Amino acid sequence: MSVSAWMYIYASSNGPQVESAESIITIPSGTSMRGIAAILGNAGIIDNDIRFLFLAKWLGVAGKLRAGEFRVPTGMTPVEVLKMLVKAKVVQHAITIPEGLNAQEIAQIFSERGWGNSETYGSLIHDKAFIESLGITGITSLEGYLYPDTYYLTREIRTAEEIITLQVRRFQEVWGELVKDMSPEPDMVNTVILASMVEKETGSSPERPLIASVFKNRLRKGMRLQSDPTVVYGVAGYSGVITRKHLKTPTPYNTYVIEGLPIGPIANPGREALHAVLFPATSKFLYFVSKNDGTHQFSTNLKDHNRAVRKYQRKKENKNGKEKS
Repeated sequence: MSVSAWMYIYASSNGPQVESAESIITIPSGTSMRGIAAILGNAGIIDNDIRFLFLAKWLGVAGKLRAGEFRVPTGMTPVEVLKMLVKAKVVQHAITIPEGLNAQEIAQIFSERGWGNSETYGSLIHDKAFIESLGITGITSLEGYLYPDTYYLTREIRTAEEIITLQVRRFQEVWGELVKDMSPEPDMVNTVILASMVEKETGSSPERPLIASVFKNRLRKGMRLQSDPTVVYGVAGYSGVITRKHLKTPTPYNTYVIEGLPIGPIANPGREALHAVLFPATSKFLYFVSKNDGTHQFSTNLKDHNRAVRKYQRKKENKNGKEKS
């Protein structure tokens, strides 16, 4: 048999017969052509043969195969495999971070999915040098700036530092879009703090501007914000029920005790919560209480508020914590 025929038979023959229709392979950076052939062979995509190396060189693709994680159909010929790998896109893994989670909860999601180390993640968000490298000043923690979104990650992104950078860059992009026509630009730090409170107080989109208006109105009148989620954030070992002791325990976050805003964000707000704080509803509301259906009853005075509390909370007192008073 001639060399040409020997090569032709291999190049035009389909790969091994395997049960799966495709295999996911990972080609580490710096892998040689011989190493790539071994990876493909072990995955049942090709018959690992010296001819595969010759074929790659003859097709001129030996130096064009990229590192990464790829989804490769089985049953293709070696020629088809090589041509596909030259143009193949790396596998992307979608990880969704919901609005309103704190940094520890976000770190856990990424860690459980195999991206980054939760302890390293938690350490980095308080790293002064790292925070400054991201171009954010005036804060001591990245809590609040870890933007909730769906992230499409490749296996090339592995470290907590890379993941946090992606989240903060996404926050900066959204912030820029929200304030691009505002002059002067609003105070970002205080906006994020208040937006984190709005995010934790309601999951109802139409209510966010109203919740923001209540907090803004109370701030203007010098009233304490009395937001239950700020109490929870400052309490170690919180079990799910806010007690009177919790409400009276001084922390830099407890807005039942301190005047004005907490020392920092209590969660990571999404676009709607940020928008609500930047563009709150026009209202005279100073109070709100849960109606136990995901929405709230708003009041302009304490008498009406207490009436609403009796109406909606008499059978479910402390279900979601003590409401504004």
